[in-house]
Amino acid sequence: MFLKNYFLRIIIVDLQKISGRVLMKRKAVIVLTAVCIIFCFINACSQKGVASPDPPPAPAEGGTQALEKFKDMDKPYNGPLPWEGDKKFQQARAKSGTPLLMAAYRATLHDPIMAEGYNIGLAADQLAGTVVQPDEIFSQNDAIGPYTESRGYRAGPTYAGNRLVTTVGGGVCKIATLLYNVVTFSDLKIIMRSAHSMTVPYVPPGQDATVYYGARDFRFINNSGGPVLIWSQKSGDTLYMALYGTKKPPVVRWHHKLIETTPYWTLYEHNSSLQPGEEKVIAPGQDGCAVKSWVTVETPDGMVTSKKKGTSYYSASPRIIERGPQRLRNDTAVPGQ
Repeated sequence: MFLKNYFLRIIIVDLQKISGRVLMKRKAVIVLTAVCIIFCFINACSQKGVASPDPPPAPAEGGTQALEKFKDMDKPYNGPLPWEGDKKFQQARAKSGTPLLMAAYRATLHDPIMAEGYNIGLAADQLAGTVVQPDEIFSQNDAIGPYTESRGYRAGPTYAGNRLVTTVGGGVCKIATLLYNVVTFSDLKIIMRSAHSMTVPYVPPGQDATVYYGARDFRFINNSGGPVLIWSQKSGDTLYMALYGTKKPPVVRWHHKLIETTPYWTLYEHNSSLQPGEEKVIAPGQDGCAVKSWVTVETPDGMVTSKKKGTSYYSASPRIIERGPQRLRNDTAVPGQ
């Protein structure tokens, strides 16, 4: 404010001098113009350093991901479970002393590839009935791995970087993903979880988990104070999973914030077996993203706390189109969609 008043006084003095010097009109115009520019600059700078009496509202905390196809997947599944009338399940629950449903979850894989559905069903059957004792660490790979032909698994799809490849046991990551969710909803402590290298179509980004025997695992510790029974079953293309224990957990709900997106690109490849001018889409391509996740935990007395779940990074995958022999180049990458 001192500088502003100082330059205002300079302007007034200059105007008084100029009024008595008609022959210096041109100089006066130049001086006035320069002074006005300096005054405007100082005025703008001073406003930046002074709080406005009515500051603009802070931007709302946005970016929470709300994809329609993942509606209601931020909370436990509360519908009927396919094993409720199964005697084997009822006997296992009675034997393990786990009378209460802690949390259930389900996810549907609409277009399973190769033996993906078979591998999911096999892994779910092998997992069902597993009991985790208090303070015991559960490992998926230890419980139902390795995922080999000798254990009944077949070739299925697997992510390798930003490509889809085939490996024996492909599909068992759906087990890890549902475990990740029911364990989270049961408010148990997770000690190992890895996100897929690309997003998956059956749960929201940030709620998936992947396993690879000998390299990546899903693990949690049973800190509930009592035994926990795991039950899982595939029905059609839908996988169901639930945990049973001795006490009800608090109300847990997922939250996600999309912090970055990476668009896919198109890659053209030559295929001499195609007709001239013919094109064939080999892979549709998918965008990459980075998602920050957390959960809110509400206890029976109404107290709500937040727990960070980290940031998951997913690579973009190219859209691959094969072209007939009219193209001279074998591989041509085209930016954009």
